[in-house]
Amino acid sequence: MKGVIASLVLLMFFSTAAMAASGVRETPFTLDDRDRLIRLDVRMDAIEKRMDSIEKRMDGLEKKMDDLEKRVDKRIDTLKSDMDKRFDQMMTFMLWGFGILFGGMGVLMTTVIWDRRTALAPVIRKSDEYGQRLLTLERLSEEMLSRLKEDKQEVKIIHALREAAVKDLGIAEALRHAGLL
Repeated sequence: MKGVIASLVLLMFFSTAAMAASGVRETPFTLDDRDRLIRLDVRMDAIEKRMDSIEKRMDGLEKKMDDLEKRVDKRIDTLKSDMDKRFDQMMTFMLWGFGILFGGMGVLMTTVIWDRRTALAPVIRKSDEYGQRLLTLERLSEEMLSRLKEDKQEVKIIHALREAAVKDLGIAEALRHAGLL
């Protein structure tokens, strides 16, 4: 505000200086000039009073702005604390949600593993049983193969004896008695 007043004073100074410089010839100071200066002085006092009242209003507005700024700051702080609380609530909710989700997944995996184990136990027992039976069958088949080999040798012996029985009647008689001829 003081800058405005100073600029007005300078403006008036320069305007009077310009008016004085415009007239090259010197004019005597008249009574009209004196009256004009008095009116100008009165106007300047009125302008100063108006400027002072404007300054007072500006000071009042500054105080109101400070109060408004403090209220806005308080409201922003309140909103910030509310946002922090809600963010904490949301984080808590998310942690509980993830806890429940992963806990459920753990229970599901445990159930699947337990179910597989209980479902596979009878199959494993049957498989062991069939394995034992297979071993038994393999042993029996090996015995049968060895017997077949022995039987083949016996067949060859019987064929040889039959051929010999054609030439020898004693062997033929023995083979008939045994039921092989």
